[in-house]
Amino acid sequence: MPLLSRYYPEKYSDEQYETEKLTGRHALFVSVAFAAVLWLIKLVEFEYNLDFSGYGLVPRSVAGLSGILLSPLIHATFEHLAANTFPLLVLNFSLFFFYRKSPYLIFTLLFLCSGIFVWLGGREAIHIGASGLIYGLAAFLFLGGVLSHNTGLLTISLIVALLYGGLFWGIFPVKPEISWESHLWGAVSGLGLACLFRHDAPASPIPQEEEEDPMDNEWQEEQTEEEEAPPES
Repeated sequence: MPLLSRYYPEKYSDEQYETEKLTGRHALFVSVAFAAVLWLIKLVEFEYNLDFSGYGLVPRSVAGLSGILLSPLIHATFEHLAANTFPLLVLNFSLFFFYRKSPYLIFTLLFLCSGIFVWLGGREAIHIGASGLIYGLAAFLFLGGVLSHNTGLLTISLIVALLYGGLFWGIFPVKPEISWESHLWGAVSGLGLACLFRHDAPASPIPQEEEEDPMDNEWQEEQTEEEEAPPES
């Protein structure tokens, strides 16, 4: 059964079923693979007693420029990484399943934009973790669902809002040990890119109309004629 059949119960062609199945597998593979990379990096750091936090993002520092690429891959603790893993799985899967035209471009821009903005205007501290990417994905998918009126994406957006509604408070400097700048600029990047890619927002799938069987029409006509014929005495 296709993922969206519960929203669109009308008949689908075999080609539509197969396309949806392959897209779902690809989206699942990408989301799991990215999470696996994050866990592999953390396991290597733990196994060899290393500290990768030095590769984090340091605002307005030439040495910290590499953190734009590396900081989302680095986490302070296993608890930090575990807290980010499930949101990343859900949000990455949603992005690659629903946005089929340019998911890699969108992901890359979300990955980079929050880091660039934090480098330009963040506090002088080492910023690490994929939270900025999570905020970017959540904001992008939520606004994308609103703009596209896609039932499936709107449902995912509502789930994101309900499950991660507490993310809203993360954009404020409530806890100094948390990079709220990454959260804020990740969300801003997601909203901006949702507007930029509004024409790529997924439209609701059009179900295949069931063709009428001419034999059925003939049978119905015969039944009507028999009913209208006067009874024999």
